Amino acid sequence: MAVTFVDRVVLHLSAGAGGHGVASVKREKFKPLGGPDGGNGGRGGSVILRVDPQSTTLLEYHRHPHRKAGNGAPGAGDERNGADGDDLVLAVPEGTVVKDGSGAIIVDLVGMGTEHVIAAGGRGGLGNKALASSRRKAPGFALLGEPGEDIEVVLELKSLADVALIGFPSAGKSSLVSVLSAAKPKIADYPFTTLVPNLGVVTAGSSRFTVADVPGLIPGAHEGKGLGLEFLRHVERCSVLVHVIDCATLEPGRDPMTDLDVIENELSLYVPDASLGGRPLAERTRIVVLNKADVPEARELAEMVKPDLEARGIEVFIVSAVAHQGLRELSFAMARHVDAARAEIEAAAATPKRVVLRPRSVDDKGFSVTREEGPEGVFFRVTGDRPVRWVRQTDFSNDEAVGYLADRLGRLGVEEQLYKVGAVAGDTVVIGATDDAVVFDWEPTLQAGAELLGSRGTDLRLSESSRPTRDEKREAQRDRYAARAATQDELEAERRAGLWHVPADDDDA
Repeated sequence: MAVTFVDRVVLHLSAGAGGHGVASVKREKFKPLGGPDGGNGGRGGSVILRVDPQSTTLLEYHRHPHRKAGNGAPGAGDERNGADGDDLVLAVPEGTVVKDGSGAIIVDLVGMGTEHVIAAGGRGGLGNKALASSRRKAPGFALLGEPGEDIEVVLELKSLADVALIGFPSAGKSSLVSVLSAAKPKIADYPFTTLVPNLGVVTAGSSRFTVADVPGLIPGAHEGKGLGLEFLRHVERCSVLVHVIDCATLEPGRDPMTDLDVIENELSLYVPDASLGGRPLAERTRIVVLNKADVPEARELAEMVKPDLEARGIEVFIVSAVAHQGLRELSFAMARHVDAARAEIEAAAATPKRVVLRPRSVDDKGFSVTREEGPEGVFFRVTGDRPVRWVRQTDFSNDEAVGYLADRLGRLGVEEQLYKVGAVAGDTVVIGATDDAVVFDWEPTLQAGAELLGSRGTDLRLSESSRPTRDEKREAQRDRYAARAATQDELEAERRAGLWHVPADDDDA
């Protein structure tokens, strides 16, 4: 049987990586010292989940579970920034719940147009133009773009309906939806005809609500028997549960009271997601529909058990979907309960919620240093958003970039914290909490190779002392003219005093 409806998929999502910044020096005629002009890299594209009214199933993601957003473009010279990567927007049906690998709910997508960034794109790296400052006039390096987030999520579709029609297979749920609304579900005379939840819109007076036809339940549905476990999740959001009981069944051991008890037991054993605000199914409003009253024996049985069901405090209706009997009373009863549930929800939403502010502690440095034991001995692990991000942005093939990273970590207080936890020169330091963490031997006084030529991040050609002003140039020229004139006067005086011998023409004879 071909798969036509999918309400649970596992998605592997990858956001785009940020583009690298570029280290460039402006080169233009008559401007030999144009300075740095490297542009920034573009932002990586994000993966966004958006509720789309045209989407009704997760089938497309079942067939193609791996999705990736576009990467950001690298920067270029002449202060040209790279283009941002294209966001990847995935359309999902309303009522989709997004969970992580552990089952914790990330977001509940309810409301048309609602969207959520499930995987953020990486930041673009800064070019050397953006890294230049009064102390670092000509950086010879740029920052790398950050990788995008990789995440594995589970999408579960939980239908948004006000009323759920539940019951054994072939109880007449699909027929009831077809006569109460304009929906046209598949109807046949064999069990498990309905393989997907069918939604229909019902109008009763001024009320308008949706009804879901949940595929037939059987004993053990909460454990996965039949189609129950796959579709019980579609009942979680319904405020009214309607038991549709087949009074004309000829199966042995089946009667209205027994059918009701079996389904009620399955509902009580199913545990909905408490984080979605869902109450246990046993606490929902109940209505019992004794169906197929067009059959004389079925009507007789329905009228016999109706007093017993009402004695349990349940509202009971005897209907016939084929003969259109009792449908008006049933639709208005469902509308009444739906309106009451909506009023309760609105009242709860109107209650102001207490806002809890949790400011960051004054001694929170944004990172932590811990001493750990490994296979090769003791090492020190540095964790925190900023240190890990800075490491990802560093080009370790560039000594000046490594020196810039050391400066940033030093200003953040990482070295000071390493001293406090007992680290000494030569100890192993790991930055990051994952397998791709950066490992190095700690040297507190480590200098980059570029520092051997002067202060890190400077260019002697651009220092103020090497660029004389116009007045200073004129003064130096006057000094050179004066020194040359003084030298000529001194030579002339020595010649007149006879210190220098000038040979006559006859000396050659």
